[in-house]
Amino acid sequence: MKHVIVTALLVSGTLLLLHGCQRKTPGETAKTSGASAKQESKEGLKSEIPDMVLIPAGRFTMGDREEPDAPPHEVAVSAFYMDKHLVTQEQYEKLLGDNPSRWKGPKNPVEGVRWSDAVKFCNARSQAEGLTPCYDLTTWQCNFEANGYRLPTEAEWEYACRAGTSTAYFFGNSAAGLADYAWFDRNAGGRPQPVGQKKPNPWGLYDICGNVWQWCNDFYGVDYYPQSPKENPRGPEKGDTKVVRGGAWKFSDQNCRSGYRYNENPGYVDVCFGYDIYGFRCVRNAPRP
Repeated sequence: MKHVIVTALLVSGTLLLLHGCQRKTPGETAKTSGASAKQESKEGLKSEIPDMVLIPAGRFTMGDREEPDAPPHEVAVSAFYMDKHLVTQEQYEKLLGDNPSRWKGPKNPVEGVRWSDAVKFCNARSQAEGLTPCYDLTTWQCNFEANGYRLPTEAEWEYACRAGTSTAYFFGNSAAGLADYAWFDRNAGGRPQPVGQKKPNPWGLYDICGNVWQWCNDFYGVDYYPQSPKENPRGPEKGDTKVVRGGAWKFSDQNCRSGYRYNENPGYVDVCFGYDIYGFRCVRNAPRP
């Protein structure tokens, strides 16, 4: 049984100084289409970023009636690009020079990464491509106007995961078909698996649920949804934990629901049990019309 956090603590100091093993566990449209690189979406937008999917602007109902911290509410998001796959170990090592993962494999998703590690990768990727980094590594603030890579907001992640659907999973309300799309506790064999082996969601995103939890940019707030802005919400200004989404290889099918929320200490350290379940994928702003 999940226990809802009713009090949020303020972050003091930088996120890298947050350590420990105290996981905070929350209470557990118009249909559009994404477009792969070099392809056009139904809206006529074109993606020219290899291995990313263009997620068109739109509105959707965010949340899950089964979760006490996720009351359904309408949200609008601007267009953005999202990685087709989870960031792999070979990608991470190429840019940052190390591989923190427990389950080694070049095509495996990188895991064992703190929120701050994911942010550093985003900045390094931006710099490698001559883009403006989104993150200030002193304050850990995100410049959402920069053209570089960043972590998705929680709203962007759920919008992309749902891919125009309103059911519990992007393929329906029953978990019966989940094994076709995701690695979770019943089929993962006790470890994360190489990316891209399962079917993608309707917008061409692989492993959008299962395999490893995905860091989002937002601080977690148990009571944030009722006060959330309707346009491009970015989470609370402060908090003790960061949002992770999507479920993971050692978690149940219920954790893979599109609206399921989870959260973790952004400075979670490797001596803690379960450190090998956190990964990420990057996003970038799409050109505005």
